[in-house]
Amino acid sequence: MDIPANFWSAFSAAFTQTNVPTVTWGEMLLSLAAAVALSIPRGSWRYFGLLATATHELGHAFAAVTSGQRLSGIRLRLDHSGTTTTYSRSRLAAAWSCFWGYPVPAMVGAAFVWCGLGGWGPAAMAGSSLVLAASLVFLRNFAGLAVTIAAIAGAAALAFLASGSMAGHVTVVLGLALLVAAVRDLLKLTNVHLRRRDRLNTSDAYLLYRATAVPSGIWIALFTLVVAGAWLVAWQPVSAILLERR
Repeated sequence: MDIPANFWSAFSAAFTQTNVPTVTWGEMLLSLAAAVALSIPRGSWRYFGLLATATHELGHAFAAVTSGQRLSGIRLRLDHSGTTTTYSRSRLAAAWSCFWGYPVPAMVGAAFVWCGLGGWGPAAMAGSSLVLAASLVFLRNFAGLAVTIAAIAGAAALAFLASGSMAGHVTVVLGLALLVAAVRDLLKLTNVHLRRRDRLNTSDAYLLYRATAVPSGIWIALFTLVVAGAWLVAWQPVSAILLERR
């Protein structure tokens, strides 16, 4: 048995388009319900929120690397907090990487929804596993390693072991759940600025204010605008399925 050849064949196949999954009106409603169930109740959020936090921090990291900053490390904590440490001589570049935290889970969620409904579910999961694997180099704590390795295992299983249809359905649910999670985190951020101002130093909007002198409220509004745009993008294929019922 040629293991390397078989592995490469399976790996390459994961990045090809599969049959577009048939998602009925009822299944789409169940997917929306599953997304809410993952992102709203405290019990499920305790675990799914870790994936949302990882996506948030990877947004900071990707923005930092693509803007020429030095990425020192990423820490993920089990209380859903995280830290991405970068070094830059440019305030503009630092602000750029600081911005791309809260919007990224929604953007990834919208991409997952489109991929899942378009027959690219396995490709989305295979790509995610590669990105997560690359991030292992920058993780600086055990909790971060544990969360990321678990996410890699789940994504790889969907990409290489599950059927294309199953991978597509799960990708849609994960995408919708990340979109819901993005709204939840935005509400939490807003609450920090309105009622929990003792925690302002943990807020990306406040850090952006410190770096640019632009008020935190403007940054929160910009986060909200990008998240709303991601919801609008994701809602196009979802609404098309729901409207088929009429």
